[in-house]
Amino acid sequence: MAKSTAARWGGQRARALWDEVTGEYDLGAHEIALLSEICECLENLDALNETIRSEGETVPSQGYSAAPKVHPALQEARQQRIALARLVSALRLPEGDEESRPQARAGVRGFYAMGGAR
Repeated sequence: MAKSTAARWGGQRARALWDEVTGEYDLGAHEIALLSEICECLENLDALNETIRSEGETVPSQGYSAAPKVHPALQEARQQRIALARLVSALRLPEGDEESRPQARAGVRGFYAMGGAR
């Protein structure tokens, strides 16, 4: 299953990550699904970064204000980075020598209510 999924990653970063992780670890189905989402985020980020490089970080504003606005691709790239960080955290691959430091089982942070805890 892992090798057939690798064919869909055209980007260099996504394919390199896929090959490295699937070559080093024996992943379960749920971990392969997470790794696929991570690679999808990397592909999205690469495309968004290319758009930002070619079109710039701002777009002309419509309406009364002449001030330029932040490019929507820049905002989406930020969201993709947040999703990527959460997915990588959820995959919980060991860092370095697995025997010297056990994996922490930290949950993904959720949303906070406005106005603090009540």
